[in-house]
Amino acid sequence: MGMHFIFSDKAVLLFDFWSVHSPAGMALSVLVVLLLAVLYEGIKVSKARLLHKTLESLPTAASQQLILETDQDLAGSSSHLVSRSRLRWFLCHSGQSVVHVIQVVIGYFVMLAVMSYNTWIFLGVVLGSAVGYFLAYPLLHMV
Repeated sequence: MGMHFIFSDKAVLLFDFWSVHSPAGMALSVLVVLLLAVLYEGIKVSKARLLHKTLESLPTAASQQLILETDQDLAGSSSHLVSRSRLRWFLCHSGQSVVHVIQVVIGYFVMLAVMSYNTWIFLGVVLGSAVGYFLAYPLLHMV
């Protein structure tokens, strides 16, 4: 297989069963890859929002000092506050980890689709990334 981009309506993408042999099949494949690229950009925004929530759940130095002072006064009830804060952080971090794995998998799928060296697929990925960025990144201001 040559390592140069070609304009063709024939390609094998990602798996053996995703074999394209017609212009209609190529159009559908470009649409699927475009949507994968849009999804990838959306997941990047989701990951940033989860990171923001995780950072919000971490106790600040001032709140940790307040917990320590309260701990001295109440002898034990503030440990419940600390454990709830750690649990919330752990859950947010676990969510981030899952979203990261999904992002990596979709990113590799998109990369491998481009490595088919089909120009139509490449243009679908580029257009999908542009559309995904255009649609998803304004949502970051809602964080």
